[in-house]
Amino acid sequence: MKQASELQDLLRRIDHKGYPAYKDTAGRYQFGTYVLSIDHVQGDPFAAPSKVSILVEGKKAGFPAEMTEKKHTRTALADALIRRFAREAEQYSHKAKGSGKSGLLSVSRPGQEVLERSACEITPGSGDLILRLEIGFPANGRTINSGELIKILFRFLPECAQRSLYYKNADQKHLEEVRRLAEDQYAIRAQLRERKLAAFVADGAVLPRESGISDRPMKRAVAFRSPETMAVELALPYAGSVRGMGIPQGVTLIVGGGYHGKSTLLKALERGVYNHIAGDGREYVITDDSAVKIRAEDGRSIQKTDISMFINGLPNGRDTKAFVTEDASGSTSQAANVVEAMEAGTKLFLIDEDTSATNFMIRDELMARVVHPNMEPITPFIDRVEELADTYGISTILVAGSCGSYFYKADHVIQMMQYQPAEITELAKQEAARFADMTKDKPALSAAARPAFHRVFASSKKAAQNERMKVKGMGKDAVSIDRDTVELRYVEQLVDNEQTMALGYMLKYAKQHLFDGKRDMQEVAGLLEQLVEEKGIGAVCEGRYLPCNLAVPRVQEIFACLNRCRSLS
Repeated sequence: MKQASELQDLLRRIDHKGYPAYKDTAGRYQFGTYVLSIDHVQGDPFAAPSKVSILVEGKKAGFPAEMTEKKHTRTALADALIRRFAREAEQYSHKAKGSGKSGLLSVSRPGQEVLERSACEITPGSGDLILRLEIGFPANGRTINSGELIKILFRFLPECAQRSLYYKNADQKHLEEVRRLAEDQYAIRAQLRERKLAAFVADGAVLPRESGISDRPMKRAVAFRSPETMAVELALPYAGSVRGMGIPQGVTLIVGGGYHGKSTLLKALERGVYNHIAGDGREYVITDDSAVKIRAEDGRSIQKTDISMFINGLPNGRDTKAFVTEDASGSTSQAANVVEAMEAGTKLFLIDEDTSATNFMIRDELMARVVHPNMEPITPFIDRVEELADTYGISTILVAGSCGSYFYKADHVIQMMQYQPAEITELAKQEAARFADMTKDKPALSAAARPAFHRVFASSKKAAQNERMKVKGMGKDAVSIDRDTVELRYVEQLVDNEQTMALGYMLKYAKQHLFDGKRDMQEVAGLLEQLVEEKGIGAVCEGRYLPCNLAVPRVQEIFACLNRCRSLS
């Protein structure tokens, strides 16, 4: 390791030289109480910025063990440090002048969710802290302007680091609040399992968002309050007793008129698989963390998925036990999404009829009379929803605005009225009793065999041997691995572009090392999850440096990405 003074001498020597001379700065340098590592130098001032990291030893960073010893508090602390560093860096970004990206000082910008990110990692036990960021190395045209880089590395960056990465300089009260909130959220998740609840929504929660392009809480929104019949109180280690609506496991129907908050509640439950920062309004909206939003997805790729539980006896004789298509219909895509979520280990389906295939969800009595069941290859979800709960232990929360048939199947019915919930289970059952139950006169369904999950794929030799395979993110919509684009726009629980990038690296790793024609999809996804859990997201990157723009996805989204890869066979 070199000293900071050696870096400064080098920068002065290469001043006014051609931009490639910046490559000589790569390496590690001791800067007082931290180590600066220049991991990758951009090729020219208009290219992607240079990658830099700051390492602070745990003893020098000084954060209490109670903040770093548990994974959930460690993740929350890292998230808070990223946010603080980003605020500091914003004051200095582009203060150093030059061409192209000169002077850029950039770190991850987290949204409302607390995610494990490569931008800041804290080592368990030692408390060592590493923060990764991007810096645009300054130039005039394509000529090095090292005076401006010296300003960044020796003035701007040390000030940001000192204000952000050391406990003695931190807002210690705020960090303690961050830790306590993480502990309370963890406690709620534990109590969901103990009380057999699918989800919890605290009284006072603010569910509506600011706008379609802002995930911040809506100002002057109606605060949530649980109906008495569904109210539970949870004892939390720091917030004390918190009252709210507990949604039991089983089948729950959410109904109500348009614009009364049905989909808003479901959206909050979708995001409840993640913890949220204080002030978001959904801090205590906690959902079973295996929950999967299910929807129709016309045009998606399906590879060897057993959808026979829902679709069988196709007129063209196509095999639905290992169904393959490059252009799925609404019903086949939703069937595949259900079965693949089962394969991924979900215990809760979240469904909105507005984004579902009607013929997959329901088949009304008149249609059943006109088109004989023997001519219909689809067993609708309504005919399997109870079996999914009773046999497979998978609950369903369904938003319905126009179809009342699910009243017969629901264990609980919640009506949203002006963004407030009321339990109307008894009323719904009474009203349903006045109408003929279309499911009663149907022939009994044969018990569905558990879908076959032993799906085996092999990468091509070219993919397995291609060490230069490139990963390119396209926002939350897609990721490209060596020009093989995986569409993810309808994987609605992806909340951050950095999760999509991480999925790209995971898929690349799987293609190179795991898809060997022997391991099945569950084993591949499980190995990816285990690898990241034990060694961090960097374990799947295999490059000279770890990208600073990755966020760890859930195993459910790992499955979703693998399942949508069109090049698997």
